[in-house]
Amino acid sequence: MSESPSTAPATPFDRIGGEAVVRALVERFYDAMDAQEPELAALHPLEDGKVSRASRERFALFLIGWLGGPQDYMRLHGHPRLRMRHGHVPVSAKMRDAWMRSMRVALADPSIGPELRDFLDQKLDDLATFLRNQPG
Repeated sequence: MSESPSTAPATPFDRIGGEAVVRALVERFYDAMDAQEPELAALHPLEDGKVSRASRERFALFLIGWLGGPQDYMRLHGHPRLRMRHGHVPVSAKMRDAWMRSMRVALADPSIGPELRDFLDQKLDDLATFLRNQPG
């Protein structure tokens, strides 16, 4: 027997507050990267010295779907195949840690409650570790 929509557990997308909150998280993430992790930011296409609007949009769509929201990323770009798509990028422990520092700055916003923040931190940490493809 399937659950009715009213009794189905909320997805992380629902718990975070939907698309606008995820998009704001992505903006904070890339703003932090631009300001504090220039070596990491330089791995992305840049516009006016900042991570490009296209990169921000693509990550926002991915994150919305990954959190259980609309699957627009899949519709537009196909399956994420994250390891394949990042295979050309040297993801060492140093780059992984820089990525997580930027994400933790973004997650520190008061719009994200502590329980959800801890949950997302762990899931995103796992994801960043999964993408490592270089020693060190």
